[in-house]
Amino acid sequence: MSKIIAVASQKGGVAKSTTCRNLATILAKEGYKVLAIDTDNQASMTDCFGIEKPEILNTTLYHLMMAVMNEDDLPPKESYILKSDGVDVIPSSIEMSAIEMNLVSTMSREYVLKTITEKLRPDYDYIIVDSAPSLGLMTLNVLAACDSVLIPATPEYLSVKGLELLLQTIMKIKRRINPSITFEGILLTMFDERTNLSKNMIEMVDEAYGEHIKVFDIRIPKSVKVGEANLQSKCIVDYMPTNKAAIAYQELTKELINNG
Repeated sequence: MSKIIAVASQKGGVAKSTTCRNLATILAKEGYKVLAIDTDNQASMTDCFGIEKPEILNTTLYHLMMAVMNEDDLPPKESYILKSDGVDVIPSSIEMSAIEMNLVSTMSREYVLKTITEKLRPDYDYIIVDSAPSLGLMTLNVLAACDSVLIPATPEYLSVKGLELLLQTIMKIKRRINPSITFEGILLTMFDERTNLSKNMIEMVDEAYGEHIKVFDIRIPKSVKVGEANLQSKCIVDYMPTNKAAIAYQELTKELINNG
């Protein structure tokens, strides 16, 4: 049985898509069967995998979710699964911006994505889900479908402050919709160990959440090479394996594997 890991944060710009892209690719390099699902209408993870102009694709996540909402059969897997760097990908597109409105009037609206992932679960060891930077119905779908949540946060006051609302939402989901959901942990990204701000934010995160949620000792350092790798549609490990961020993502992946 595969494990579904959501990478979620209500704040944008915290490296959710970059983390999904690199985590999924490194897992595939370790020999696991991996599916990456992009649920964000900005399609950043889709772009990181080098999938251009997803809005012209015949089938993206939008079409799959609309099929579920209309109670239509899902198309054959080979018609919508794309492949990149050994990872199977379900892309997103700007059309996903209409999903929230369609979900409002849908029966069992929190479970639309889960209907899709449960059909795919037997084919994979890991399913990595990139969520939108919001706490809307699409993110609720992600949290209802996943087994665990990895929460990236930058060492900035507003990013850390925003964790509280997300954690409250996850606990509500656990009580009402998905009782088996767990926390992988809080991952600090774009970390600069030279600044006092970064050091202060570590202390703030540990003090506020460390007793209840794992805060990874592994931190993803700030590096221009990560942005360059995304621009080239490459995993940072392939683009520059000796880069500190590449090494950190490899260590993170190994820890997630060891955690089961």
